[in-house]
Amino acid sequence: MSPSDPIIAILAQFQPLFTTPTWKKMMTLLTGTLLARGRRTVTAALWQTGHHLDSNFSRFHQVLNRARWSPLELSRQLLSLIMETFIQAGGGIDVVIDETLERRWGAKISKRGHYRDSALSSRERSVSSPGLRWIVMAVVVTLPWTQQRWALPFYVSWRRLLK
Repeated sequence: MSPSDPIIAILAQFQPLFTTPTWKKMMTLLTGTLLARGRRTVTAALWQTGHHLDSNFSRFHQVLNRARWSPLELSRQLLSLIMETFIQAGGGIDVVIDETLERRWGAKISKRGHYRDSALSSRERSVSSPGLRWIVMAVVVTLPWTQQRWALPFYVSWRRLLK
């Protein structure tokens, strides 16, 4: 299965940010992720696209951590696309920032630290938990088919935004 024509026009804007082999792997992973049921992992995506028996399936895992592409450039392109599509000329934008703690343990997780756990903390008591702190930035828009406002994420990072 390959993506349909309308989505290809949108995705083509991101193709220059990747090398040709990485772009092919990204398209395979995207297709498999859309088809997967349950957890959307690299393995589930490969299973859905029939690549789970490939002898070099580990190269698909490397797309997310070793391939040459810039998540920051991808975020800029996505923000530009969101603004062109949903923000009217002369209109203002609302950007929201959310912080989420992913509780993780293990010796190989180098960026793990102790952070304030907002799920377990209250006004009276502050609790810290070990894990990775994810920062999500999103643009808040009103979509044409609903009056409800939606936050469309364009940047996700485990790094600190401010030091």
